[in-house]
Amino acid sequence: MNALLYSLTVLIWGTTWIAIALQAGEVATLVSVFYRFALAASLLFLGLLLSGRLRRLDRSDHLFCLLQGCCVFGFNFYCFYTAVGYISSGLESVIFSMAVVFNAINGVIFFRQPVTRRLLLAALLGMTGMVCLFWRDILSDSLNQNILPGVLLSLIGTYGFSLGNMISARHQKRGRDVMTTNAWAMGYGALIIGALAVASGAEFRLDSSPSYLLSLVYLSVVGSLVGFGVYFALIGRIGAGRAAYATVLFPLVALTISTLFEGYQWSGTGMVGLVLILLGNLVMFLPRIPDFHSDLFKRIGRGKQFGQFIRR
Repeated sequence: MNALLYSLTVLIWGTTWIAIALQAGEVATLVSVFYRFALAASLLFLGLLLSGRLRRLDRSDHLFCLLQGCCVFGFNFYCFYTAVGYISSGLESVIFSMAVVFNAINGVIFFRQPVTRRLLLAALLGMTGMVCLFWRDILSDSLNQNILPGVLLSLIGTYGFSLGNMISARHQKRGRDVMTTNAWAMGYGALIIGALAVASGAEFRLDSSPSYLLSLVYLSVVGSLVGFGVYFALIGRIGAGRAAYATVLFPLVALTISTLFEGYQWSGTGMVGLVLILLGNLVMFLPRIPDFHSDLFKRIGRGKQFGQFIRR
């Protein structure tokens, strides 16, 4: 079950970066973010009500849902949508991979979780792999004088996403239903972003082009409704630190799509990056880092730990 949730998270969110890029255009950024989460929250509330699965939350839960909405379904995506105007989506997805590190730091701050060698090694391999994979993009973008705002916006958005992970972990530790808390958080996030759009004088217009409408539906239904439900369920099962490692694989999905449909050319450093990411992915699921001798090869050869993870 863990493997299914993990794979769905990587596949779904790995394709949302392209859809976000398609949202850029005539519609104001705040309005596009509002449309996305207003639609997602409405559909989720409707589904929960019809199925009788909407659960009651107390006042403190609603407060945390409000905070979660700000962090995960509002300001962070405003940062991501805006950053697309400054940096490439590939570089933005690399920065988003920092969620692994931010989750580890926030886990220590809020839940007093230990920073394990396994997590540090996996994060190091993953981030090094990302740098190698997008080395050409980094070199080309480094000459752009507008790169800094894009990087800062992406980092702020990623840290907001990580804070939302901590709130979701809090919900699940208290036994709160993932879909119910997601529905309220999305609703609160949409209301806050909508209010900011009104205050800023943004025009609530709708781009009728097929690319905008299709990307909006995809982001709302698949990227938000399904994607966040799957991801937060994964957090409840394996923890925020391990779940966040899926963010390191998101750019691989986007890069695969680019290879198939946009003629992306792989480089030597790109291949090295792919190997490092996959190795880091394996390390992340080992219960402990084995000694660097024959025991390592025995564990990898047998595949016991990874096999147990897949079967759960």
